[in-house]
Amino acid sequence: MHAQGRSVGLGLALISALAFGGSGVAAKPLIEAGLDPLHVVWLRVAGAALVMLPVAWRHRGLVRRRPALLAGFGLLAVAGVQAFYFASLSRIPVGVALLVEYLAPALVLGWVRFVQRRPVTRAAAVGVVLAVGGLACVVEVWAGLTFDVLGLLLALGAACCQVGYFVLSDQGAEGEDAVDPLGVIAYGLLVGALVLTVIAQPWGMAWELLGGSVDMGGTPVRAWLLLGWIVLVATVLAYVTGVVSVRKLSPQVAGVVACLEAVIATVAAWVLLREHLSLPQIVGGAVVLVGAFIAQSSTPKPPGDGPVAGGAGPAAKGEVHDAEGALSAGRTAP
Repeated sequence: MHAQGRSVGLGLALISALAFGGSGVAAKPLIEAGLDPLHVVWLRVAGAALVMLPVAWRHRGLVRRRPALLAGFGLLAVAGVQAFYFASLSRIPVGVALLVEYLAPALVLGWVRFVQRRPVTRAAAVGVVLAVGGLACVVEVWAGLTFDVLGLLLALGAACCQVGYFVLSDQGAEGEDAVDPLGVIAYGLLVGALVLTVIAQPWGMAWELLGGSVDMGGTPVRAWLLLGWIVLVATVLAYVTGVVSVRKLSPQVAGVVACLEAVIATVAAWVLLREHLSLPQIVGGAVVLVGAFIAQSSTPKPPGDGPVAGGAGPAAKGEVHDAEGALSAGRTAP
């Protein structure tokens, strides 16, 4: 029975990675057709919030119990990550944007080390160095930053917001007042939709574009089909399967599958959008993934016995350990 549950968990984690990895590929043609990136984000989040409305109603008690958690989750994990990520897509390739976002585990370690002033494991530090070095190859620093600097900064903004997601993932996970993660996701989407409504001002959107076709690597595709994929598959399905997979797997195992998201996004962009990367960029991307995996999966000793960067026991459980579960339970990746 345990083996069967593990197999189901692995399947769900893979579905989540596939769903998240396809969001950028579906969104970029809409952005290039003339839709503002913020409008695409609003459509994604508002549509997903509408689908998750019954779940939000079922967990309506969370509004009284954890208003700060819901607000923070909506602002950072939903609105912030998606807005920065989609804005970066208008300036840099999908694969590069997602690989930059995968610096988030390294940034979480920075939070633990320099803000919380807690030591981290040597393996985690090595993972950070690898991730940063790989990113240097991805952006080809020797060529004087081939990619748009603003696009890279926007992708880094998505990574920073994802750190907030990781940190918030520790709140309400255990104890007598533990909250259902599906409820947090549902209200996070609602909060994000409200915030993005004010920022994106969708009443000025070019709605007529949604009724036509857009170019996807030389192939015309109906805009509403891409939007439907973004809302139903790349958001709702991705979040829900991710959360369930974490419950059936250990965070470490789910984190391994989660690393496939960047690979899936890069390959999909290569095939569907004709966004070809050079050999150094491909190698650098692989190094980023390896470094991020090491940084988020290193298992430390309890705080009293050695350095910490996460852990399995209650006493050692910190942001980085929960980052593994959060990464699998609902990244942005957009």
